[in-house]
Amino acid sequence: MNIPKKIQEKLNNRIQNKVFRVLPSATNTIDFSSNNYLGFATSETIFKNTHQLLIDRNLQQNGATGSRLLSGNYELYQEVEAQLCTFHNSEAALLFNSGYDANIGFFSVVPQRGDIIFYDEFIHASIRDGIGMSNAKSYKFKHNDLSDLQAKIQKIKQSNTTDQEIYIVTESVFSMDGDSPDLKNLVKLSKKENAYLVVDEAHALGVFGEHGKGLLQELHLENEVFARIYTFGKALGCHGAVILGSNTLKSYLVNFSRSLIYTTGLPPHAVATIKIAYDELSQTTAIQDLQKNIHIFKETTKNLNFIPGNAAIHCCIFSGNENVKNAAKKLQEKGFNVKPIVSPTVPKGKERLRFCLHSYNTEAEIKAVINTVQILQSCKTISIQ
Repeated sequence: MNIPKKIQEKLNNRIQNKVFRVLPSATNTIDFSSNNYLGFATSETIFKNTHQLLIDRNLQQNGATGSRLLSGNYELYQEVEAQLCTFHNSEAALLFNSGYDANIGFFSVVPQRGDIIFYDEFIHASIRDGIGMSNAKSYKFKHNDLSDLQAKIQKIKQSNTTDQEIYIVTESVFSMDGDSPDLKNLVKLSKKENAYLVVDEAHALGVFGEHGKGLLQELHLENEVFARIYTFGKALGCHGAVILGSNTLKSYLVNFSRSLIYTTGLPPHAVATIKIAYDELSQTTAIQDLQKNIHIFKETTKNLNFIPGNAAIHCCIFSGNENVKNAAKKLQEKGFNVKPIVSPTVPKGKERLRFCLHSYNTEAEIKAVINTVQILQSCKTISIQ
């Protein structure tokens, strides 16, 4: 069957620029790539306890049967949302089918026409997509640069006298660099400018705070933020996401968030897995194991060309798409599952190897992969024979 010419040209352009994507095959290499930080995605305990919960509750059905506003809002949904309110110290919680659904569902409808959104230039693609669907105007600020943010807020305020709300959007841990903003001063700035602060905690959940509650709760800032977004496909090893905030915000999202209203709800098995994964967070030792491995990685790489960070994500710059892909291939040939991050996902010249650490990585594995990177760094370019 023929394909439209413009589509074929775009695919050809990707191939020519060496950024053509294909779905990878599963490998048996050592995991330095997945978001399964605590090993929950492969936890036999979580799998068995989830199954038993469904049996005990007589929830032996494969799907939700409809959207949450029709037939899909079964009792376990409310139970888990109440559990998340308690765990994360929030007035209200609203489950979404994924982090992507949560972000487009929030940002497309909460900021209104005439409002202003300021977002970190490294913000996740799902947030950018949601902002792009909004009627509000949006401006990016330099990564983690509060001075740049404040200057841009002041400039907008001076040039605009209309009634408007200001939203500031960031992540507590950024997915490409593994670094964090100065959240305490960001809260102060948002208060000073009477702005609504929204923080995505996707890569902080299960990594920071008591029982992995996230970076905002570790810093006791959870009540200073307008909305928090947590996704479950990282450290929790399952699926779905939650938006935390006030009861009024929840009611608004239920009434206007299209990615909630017009999609089938999560199946009971998915919601039960979220509950059991949170139960496991409260008692697991995997968080301490992960933190130990983060410390080992940081100490071993502190004199190398790695982007500094305190999270489970660490990156090493290998400029050039072809160069970083070749470096990743060399690591994979040595038995390490490390992925290249190429432009335009990251800025040109900032292509990097991205390392995700886990509670189940051994010290020997960590030091072996770093040693291999050191050898690769000694070469100006990496060629594949």
